[in-house]
Amino acid sequence: MSQQQLGRGPLRAAGPAPGPGDDGGSPPTRFVGWLGGFGCAAAGYAVFQFLFGVLPDSIGAQSARYLIAGVSGLATAGMTWLAAALLRARSTASAPGPAPTPPAPAAPGPLPEVFAAAYRALADQVSVVDDPVRGRLVGWSHSLQEPDGPGRPTSLATAYGLHIMLDLGVPDGRVNTGELIETLWRLRLPDGGWSARSQGAVARPEITAVVLGALARAGAPGDRIAAEVAHCEAGFTRELDGTGRALTHVVTTVTRGLVRAAPGAPMLPVLRAALIDGALGDPERRHHRCWGPRLSPLPWVASPARPSALHTAQAVVALDRTARVLGEGSVERAAREDGVRWLLACPAAAHDDCVDLANLREEVRRPHPGDSSHHEVLNVRHFTAAWLVRALLTPGAREVARQDGTEEAWRERLNGAAAAVWAAQTDGVWSWSRDGAALTATDELRQPVWMTYQGLSALRAHAVWTYQPDGQ
Repeated sequence: MSQQQLGRGPLRAAGPAPGPGDDGGSPPTRFVGWLGGFGCAAAGYAVFQFLFGVLPDSIGAQSARYLIAGVSGLATAGMTWLAAALLRARSTASAPGPAPTPPAPAAPGPLPEVFAAAYRALADQVSVVDDPVRGRLVGWSHSLQEPDGPGRPTSLATAYGLHIMLDLGVPDGRVNTGELIETLWRLRLPDGGWSARSQGAVARPEITAVVLGALARAGAPGDRIAAEVAHCEAGFTRELDGTGRALTHVVTTVTRGLVRAAPGAPMLPVLRAALIDGALGDPERRHHRCWGPRLSPLPWVASPARPSALHTAQAVVALDRTARVLGEGSVERAAREDGVRWLLACPAAAHDDCVDLANLREEVRRPHPGDSSHHEVLNVRHFTAAWLVRALLTPGAREVARQDGTEEAWRERLNGAAAAVWAAQTDGVWSWSRDGAALTATDELRQPVWMTYQGLSALRAHAVWTYQPDGQ
């Protein structure tokens, strides 16, 4: 029914009770207001007049009659006022209060600005090279803000840049994901697979797995992905790559890539078993199982296996993702949960700069394919805090904390790791520094694309976890 049909003009929203002089309010409310105002005086005066008229003349003096009638009138007025006050208090308590005011919208956080700044940095630093052999290459070199400007696109940096574009949603056309995908295929080695810039012309499984994971996520053709997965599996055996099969970083990287690119790959359960067999117990943290850089102890005593928060976090993430596609039995679940408990058992008082968050660097040394007397050396840097955020935000980690009653410890370590991730960025770009030390002149130039990807994905996952709708 319209306002014109009602004939009352604009509709009014319900508001507070009318004040003095208003005609609104319920009859009991109006009576209580009158009684508390003029009613007590009227009642007192009526009692005074009544008593003064009915008191017998036998009371000695005229003043005595006035006194008795006056005191009775004042007492009646006081009692009437008290009764009105009581009625007013009860009426106020029983009346419905005003509707609660909805909370004002929260001010926007800085995370959207960081995402926008990261996109601007990648869009400004994208490299376009016309290669006479491979054709047009569009992507990124290893580091952003290199002194000589954007260099030739590399497989690893372009794969991580593609991941970032997919995460950010490509808000405009400055970066074309189709060109990135085509570039990765053009960077494929003649015999199949991909390698890092310093690894030469032999494909390496960890680089191949990263590229395949990005291509599969971007929707590359399944038959091409399957052919490269088979090539990667064939070369990642103990006989052909004993070095890689013994390193936690390499095994977990290949595992994560296969989960994305080929969740039914026959090698996935093999790699998971190798990861579980390579765990070690740590007596300093309640004998929980954890992981170090190597999956099997070295044959000489001078280099004993040592626990590592970084590699334990990598193993937890790999085991959690594998469990999603393969399921898990009691053995696999126990190993994964032990890794989570080891991370939660960090004894440090502050968890935003504890030793568990120190960035690490390791060398992957393989025999040179053309000369067995030399080695191919790949320096791998690890953003430890980002890995801890990923590991602690796995569904399995949260479930372990609930089961053990360690949710407070879980929350402290997660927030500390997220704070360390945030501190490592400036304007949406992450800069490498080892062990949290101050940046040197050389370090300032190290802004690897992979680190920005890991920083952005960690903060995004943490923001999603901490989001709470209004009123919840």
